[in-house]
Amino acid sequence: MDPVLAADLAALPDLLETTGRFAAHALGGLDARPVVSRPPVPGGELPDSGVGFDRALAEFARRWEPGFSGSAGPRYLGFVTGGATPASLAGDWLASAFDQNATTGVDSAAAELERETVRWLAGLFGLGDTHTGAFVTGATMSNFVGLALAREWLGERAGVSVAQSGVAALGPVAVLSGAPHSSTYKALAMLGLGRDSLRPVPTLPGREAVDPDALASALAALDGRPAVVVANAGTVNTVDFDDLRAIAALRERYPFWLHVDAAFGAFAALSPELAHLVAGLAEADSVCVDLHKWLNVPYDSAVQFTRRRDLQVKVFQNAAAYLGLPSAEPDFLHLTPENSRRLRALAAWFSLTAYGRAGHREIVERCVASARRLGDHIARTPALRLLAPVRLNVVCFTLAEEPTAQRVAQLCGRIAATGDTFLTPTVYNGQHALRAAFSNWRTGEADVDRAFAAIASACA
Repeated sequence: MDPVLAADLAALPDLLETTGRFAAHALGGLDARPVVSRPPVPGGELPDSGVGFDRALAEFARRWEPGFSGSAGPRYLGFVTGGATPASLAGDWLASAFDQNATTGVDSAAAELERETVRWLAGLFGLGDTHTGAFVTGATMSNFVGLALAREWLGERAGVSVAQSGVAALGPVAVLSGAPHSSTYKALAMLGLGRDSLRPVPTLPGREAVDPDALASALAALDGRPAVVVANAGTVNTVDFDDLRAIAALRERYPFWLHVDAAFGAFAALSPELAHLVAGLAEADSVCVDLHKWLNVPYDSAVQFTRRRDLQVKVFQNAAAYLGLPSAEPDFLHLTPENSRRLRALAAWFSLTAYGRAGHREIVERCVASARRLGDHIARTPALRLLAPVRLNVVCFTLAEEPTAQRVAQLCGRIAATGDTFLTPTVYNGQHALRAAFSNWRTGEADVDRAFAAIASACA
């Protein structure tokens, strides 16, 4: 064994304790850490002889750690970014320590832990026993899996197997959606269906929610040809929700696969006040939920659900003598794009076990209250203008006067330069804007007020 590696093995307990102290120090300093990164210190070439853990940690602390953003903290409001609850962080570390390939149940209980976690999550989102699922890396891959099943369902209706014969056997495909996330287009490109297969459907006036009557008309125009409908349970700009029950009811007249992108909107199900927003979610054929958003587990973690696991096996089964064939309870290598899979379910299992339904409900409701608080601040600020009501956890706003791309970008830069908060730019209804997304488990009123002070000072 390499002598440096052997020395680190001998010192492994101390190494882990040192890492724990280093991480704890970093997390303890989140309040002071700027939310945007700084340029890293230039480095050299890969050393021929390793320097060992202690010197590697020192080099990381010197060159890279100062440039890491405070995205794990309570005032990072860009994208829809959660943090990592204490229990999920511990679970993620243990996933690395045990280093399980959660692919089969032949040699480990890891796969059964994932199945239990998926069942818990299905119940949390009101899906129940009709939906099965698996962990994937993020919402993009979750949408990819759901749309891959939709593609196979279309083949089933046409009497062909796309997984076996290829997408050319399917012919033209119609994918209908009101305000699809960019990852839907990406998934369609990867699946060979093409971005052009997505046909935008008009939304309700002043909304991002699809117009059910317009959707019905688009389906009717297909003259009975099966289609795919991508519904939204929480759009990216204004967290608008399609009427899932109304959409599902259209299947009585038209044949289509219903995929619901509920990347973070699914978490509305945890709150009695908000659960009506996702009414009808259980009617979906496939569902996307991103867990490194509002479940606050470390990146990368999401889950996909479906009512047609048989199609999932057809698409993703891996035939090899050493792997075995799919059974009544298929191994995860037959259900997901990856054969090699780390046990990312362990972080979610720890957080769900540690804090339960009530603890995660409190996180959701506190984030929604935080978004409303910021929305109220902005509504009272003459220099700013809300572009949509605060429906859940995102505040979409712009400059009250001359909200050009340049001026909004400059405002975004000035806000980031304060180091106190970070927002992402967007375009909503043709207007350049900013969006603040609340999904971090730490965020409270003081953080909202500090973030708003940074926004207000950037407007001055």
